[in-house]
Amino acid sequence: MKQLFDEVSNESRWQAVETRDTRADEQFVFAVKTTGICCRPSCSARHPLRKNVLFFENVAAAVDAGFRPCKRCQPDKPAPEQQRIDRITEACRILEASSEPIVLAELAARVAMSPFHFHRLFKQVTGLTPHAWQKALRAKRLREQLNDGEPVTRAVFEAGYQSGSNFYQQANEVLGMTAKQYRRGGARATIQFVVGSCRLGEFLVAQSERGICAILLGNDAQSLIHELETLFPNSSLDVGDESFARRVAQVVSVLEHPGQQVALPLDIQGTAFQQQVWQALRQIPAGQTASYSDIAQRIGKPQAVRAVAGACAANKLAVVIPCHRVVRNDGALSGYRWGVDRKRQLLEIEAKQREE
Repeated sequence: MKQLFDEVSNESRWQAVETRDTRADEQFVFAVKTTGICCRPSCSARHPLRKNVLFFENVAAAVDAGFRPCKRCQPDKPAPEQQRIDRITEACRILEASSEPIVLAELAARVAMSPFHFHRLFKQVTGLTPHAWQKALRAKRLREQLNDGEPVTRAVFEAGYQSGSNFYQQANEVLGMTAKQYRRGGARATIQFVVGSCRLGEFLVAQSERGICAILLGNDAQSLIHELETLFPNSSLDVGDESFARRVAQVVSVLEHPGQQVALPLDIQGTAFQQQVWQALRQIPAGQTASYSDIAQRIGKPQAVRAVAGACAANKLAVVIPCHRVVRNDGALSGYRWGVDRKRQLLEIEAKQREE
């Protein structure tokens, strides 16, 4: 019989079994000599005596040793949490393949769930409601169509909007400008900006008609202005007026005290995937961190770790969308759009504020 772990490791595994730790479910299984059954660590069945328990790397090793999978916790099938994530992933694929909106009841039925449970789980996994996710998906499709040079009317219908009037009512929310302006690279869209200094170095805050559209950090004002010009080509960039300066003061307060809640209108433009990632980032409490793989799991796309890193790098709203709270799996600091030293500084500020 192949027992793969030493006694020291087995004791920590036994603690996981005693506490029914779901985090250990993908790490090992335990088998009971008196029953001939192998289980997940989180199995809700009555605990066996420690002397009757063996540990195996996976269910296949336990089956090879003569044990059969438990019918209650089903260790030979995906974990319950993964099954739920798989259902939401399936729902996202259904939405991506549909050219028309799908109502909640129909979408829930297609993944064999009740509408209430499905709605709650979808938001838990993706950070968005099914309705908001479909809106973000349509906006992504529209941007892609317009960037490819499609006529506005055709782009609107191919993106999934049911009528032109339906789209034009939402145009400012979707694009931050008219479709024709977006197609020309934001031509004639006006963006106000202010450059200043804070404890993190130089900063630039920019605002479109919808809200704060960029918060950039750097070491000199000219580089930040050049970055803004790159982000919004063909837009009209104007120095902010007095009312905007008051809003900038609120942003600076958030930059210097990153645990604060943001009560400002934001113009967050990105793909449906980026929106999912950014929403998940905003749910990380100040003073805590998460890995790229953690975020990928939370949005229901565990294989999209590199894409999550890409979405973090594409973030234009420093600190407000806290991509500085994402670290490597081993806890080490990884790349940051505005410098690893600044990322370390932000995390140290948050840790100190949490202690206070």
